Amino acid sequence: MAETLFEELKRYVDFGPEDEQALRALHELAERHYTDIAHVFYDRILAHEGARKALAGESQVGHLKVTLRAWMGQLLRGPWDEAYYELRCRIGRVHVRISLPQHYMFGAMNLLRQEFNGIIDEHYVHNLGALRAARVALGKILDIELAIMLHTYREDLLAQQARNERLSTFGQLVGSIGHELRNPLGVIETSLFILKGRPLATDERATKHLDRIGEQVALANRIVTDLLDMIRDRPLKREPLRLDEVWKDALSSVQVPEGVSLRAEGLAELPTLQGDPGQMRQVFVNLLENAVHAVGEKGTVALVASKGPDAVELVLEDSGPGVSDSIRRRIFEPLMTTKARGIGLGLPLVKRILERHGGSITYAPHEGRGARFVMRLPLSPSSQDATA
Repeated sequence: MAETLFEELKRYVDFGPEDEQALRALHELAERHYTDIAHVFYDRILAHEGARKALAGESQVGHLKVTLRAWMGQLLRGPWDEAYYELRCRIGRVHVRISLPQHYMFGAMNLLRQEFNGIIDEHYVHNLGALRAARVALGKILDIELAIMLHTYREDLLAQQARNERLSTFGQLVGSIGHELRNPLGVIETSLFILKGRPLATDERATKHLDRIGEQVALANRIVTDLLDMIRDRPLKREPLRLDEVWKDALSSVQVPEGVSLRAEGLAELPTLQGDPGQMRQVFVNLLENAVHAVGEKGTVALVASKGPDAVELVLEDSGPGVSDSIRRRIFEPLMTTKARGIGLGLPLVKRILERHGGSITYAPHEGRGARFVMRLPLSPSSQDATA
């Protein structure tokens, strides 16, 4: 069997059982210091404007400190197997997604090296053999960590560049075809309007088919509109935004089977934001249609809203089959769909609209069945003042 990249890295730095033993011993000594190290780590990162911007300031740091403590535990406790490698790869991918320059990670890794070496020096001051073994093992595993991050960062960055090139070509094609399709669709709509006013429309079968033509023309127009929205930056109509009202408006446009239960919590308690109600309505409609399609004739769809210090969070969950691992990384790419009759524009458009509002959306898998999307929208200055 061919050697994996992780096995090659361990062989290259000569990482073996003695190093694993030394790291586990260090974990026993360092575990109670993880919280303090996490504080120092993120204080250093937030001191740099570029890194602070990539991490959205301090809004995410509380969660990230918890994640870092878990990361340090895995770093020193192991097991250092392929599952460990896959988990570490995700970090490099996240750095690409949030546009975090990798030179910040070199500086941050050096800080961790200093903090752990300080613990080693303190506890092994009278045992030079153990001190040297711990320092060597720590150096090896941190070098492996950096190598994994750089490898996955490079892979994902190249993939992202390739996607951007495809999207650029896609945008040029869509812009041309979309405008060309508007003309014949307009002619069909006009002819349909005239036909409905003629005696032909009194025939029940003819009326049924005329209605079907109208529905399909409306569908085609919506697809063209979504395609054009994907390639242009529609200006936001900045006005007071009540998400509970937008949600209710969106519900009226989504057909929900009788066996599907819909519920929303916390929306009425959210403060008034600033944004475009029409575009946010499109966000809710697209997500609801996807969720209802996923659960089928029977299931649940739930939206839970909450307010943080600088943003509101909306979590939409459904009881459908969820999203497979192979789809997750590309779920917000145009033309990526699992629907038999879908074209894969709903979620990319949702992401684009939320980003126009200064927000974000992520797919956050959870235990059990179902999909889970987490959206964040910034509070308006007046709402932040009220929180303070």
